[in-house]
Amino acid sequence: MSISVTSSEAGEVHIVHVAGEIDVTSAAVLRDALEALIADGRRRLTLDLTDVTFLDSTGLGIVVGRLKRLARHGGTMTVAASHQRVLRVFSITGLDQLLDIRPDLDSAVGAAEAPVG
Repeated sequence: MSISVTSSEAGEVHIVHVAGEIDVTSAAVLRDALEALIADGRRRLTLDLTDVTFLDSTGLGIVVGRLKRLARHGGTMTVAASHQRVLRVFSITGLDQLLDIRPDLDSAVGAAEAPVG
């Protein structure tokens, strides 16, 4: 299954909406979208995974890599995820301790709007 990646804005927060399955064959689409926003100077990102049903290690690597890059530039990334299969991957890998994961888009955007510090 392919993925759909679109973006929108909510104030200073740039939202990357993803739908489908993020795996080795589709992860480059997500990477390119995130890289373009970061290169454009966007520092407050929310990754909307509420319509993602599967996330493999390649997808996790993309998310962690962009999170680290944002952190080096003083930025933040929040994640909205509600599918149990996706949440389980974050939990098993311990990334739920590294990422600010919220159950819905509104709360993830709200967390991204919070002052950094």
